[in-house]
Amino acid sequence: FFRAVLITFCVCFSTVSHHSLAGIVEVHEGAESVQLPYQYSGDIPEVNPSVLWTRNDLNPKIIHRQREEGADPSDQNQLYRKRTSMNPDFLDTGNFRLTLRKPQLSDSGNYTCTISDGRVELKLAQVQLEVKGEQSRLDLIFSANSEITGVVIFYLYIMNIQFTRLGVIVK
Repeated sequence: FFRAVLITFCVCFSTVSHHSLAGIVEVHEGAESVQLPYQYSGDIPEVNPSVLWTRNDLNPKIIHRQREEGADPSDQNQLYRKRTSMNPDFLDTGNFRLTLRKPQLSDSGNYTCTISDGRVELKLAQVQLEVKGEQSRLDLIFSANSEITGVVIFYLYIMNIQFTRLGVIVK
């Protein structure tokens, strides 16, 4: 299994402001999905609780809204339709992680996680997503396992010797 996702994650808690999480998530374009993490441990509103993931540089800015009864795509940005999801048990677990399928270069940006009761919104976290250009399969293999890199280079070296003996020049 080769991992093309590098997650750098820093948690800094503050009881005053509540927007306490700073994180950077990196993924390569073409990956199956990427997760924007946030684990909430505060109080959940008793009436109409919902979690919103937004990007302030977009219009509409809502990337995903999760209500008690499920995802609500009514005011979701069209660029994210059918590409986002959250755990259905998010209210019980406090796991507000957003999964974004098929990340694209245009998905790069700052994402904000907010909890709301329909009247008051509490900004919880900001996560920066960096989507990098698609890696080739060989890049993934080479970066995943240095032993495989050595074997591939040795194989190419042997093949070059064989081609040279046959009078074929490989550049």
